[in-house]
Amino acid sequence: MTLALLQGQQHIVVFALNGWFAWIVVGLLAGWIAGTITRGRGFGCLVDILLGLIGAVIGGWIFTRLGISALGFFGSLAAATVGAILLVAIARLFAGGHD
Repeated sequence: MTLALLQGQQHIVVFALNGWFAWIVVGLLAGWIAGTITRGRGFGCLVDILLGLIGAVIGGWIFTRLGISALGFFGSLAAATVGAILLVAIARLFAGGHD
């Protein structure tokens, strides 16, 4: 997940976000953040991951349409969180807002 390259006396650390483990971590964090914002707590580990992963697709699509570049870990987390929050809001519309 972390790659360190030596260039003279400098160390450059690069975080690769293309692995499945990174997607799960981003999904879990985004789902938990969305659950916390919309409900005051998360929805449980598996639901948080699913919300975050589906939210990442939705958020990435929205960010692309708006011309926003979501680069790196925090950009991916922001896009996934926005998408997960929208997903929760849409689900609550269809569910009638019941808990």
